[in-house]
Amino acid sequence: MSVTYKNALILLITSISIITACKYRSQRPGHGEKPITSFKSVEGITFIEVSRRQKSNGLSYNEYGYHLTPDWRLRFVSSDSAALYSPQKDAYYNFPLALGTDSVFNIAHAFLKMKKISKDSLVFELLEAQGDSIDIHKSRVVMKLYSEPYIKRTGKDLKQLQAASKKDTLFVRGLVNKANADIKKAFAAANPVQLISKNPNLQVTKRKTKPSLLDNKYATDDDYLTPTYDIVIHKAYQDFDYSFEATVDSAGVWHYNKPLVPFLGDDDAQANYIKVSTAIMNTYLKMFMTTIPGETLGMKQASTISVNIKGIKAAK
Repeated sequence: MSVTYKNALILLITSISIITACKYRSQRPGHGEKPITSFKSVEGITFIEVSRRQKSNGLSYNEYGYHLTPDWRLRFVSSDSAALYSPQKDAYYNFPLALGTDSVFNIAHAFLKMKKISKDSLVFELLEAQGDSIDIHKSRVVMKLYSEPYIKRTGKDLKQLQAASKKDTLFVRGLVNKANADIKKAFAAANPVQLISKNPNLQVTKRKTKPSLLDNKYATDDDYLTPTYDIVIHKAYQDFDYSFEATVDSAGVWHYNKPLVPFLGDDDAQANYIKVSTAIMNTYLKMFMTTIPGETLGMKQASTISVNIKGIKAAK
């Protein structure tokens, strides 16, 4: 997935000054300014996101395995602030709420457009950002939220509401079938590859992002889109350090892809690097680890991972 597309989905924009400093005018002929939007009628009500889908096809997954996870919980506190829930802190934190015209607003670095508002539900569209500007008539993602009172009153199950749709499942199954028939079509697994050491001389650590609403680190997508593992092997045949990309197929078998270091045109050095790191993959990693393939919606699949392997000749 391209950086541009990913940024458009997440909409991490560095400033909210645009929406507070100016009034939006429609670019369509015959339309003028519209009233500033208001959440006065739903202030104090907690809303939970139940779906986040692509506007074009209704799917929450794309061909790269990117999943639009419905994870917002919010309530509008006043005309200029809203509270967002942080699962890491298990608490709500207030953020500035900037209201614009034509149902546009900004919260936590995301520009959104209100499509539906009631005490039972909210529907927003995430607006696309291009540099320091937004197009208020163009969006790719639709967010739907239900209020806590509505969920309790109707007896709806939150996990079922947030679960993948049948359409999502059929789409992902198609991706899985293609990837398992041809590992060149591998895609990111929602539950990435698991590497489990079965030898005390090998330690493996999967890198993990720590999201935080407080310092504007929201996304943990790279944890599954580009999973990276740091592996240390003690009592190795010699000291070494290699980084490479590999694909793990649906049976847990490794397939070497490419080194992750530059060689600046030195073909001999590159060939030797690939030869030795492939040998390490086929010996130490297969002998000292159990590899569990990645999966999405319960389906095992081929997916790509990055590994950094450090060999230490001395014992621990």
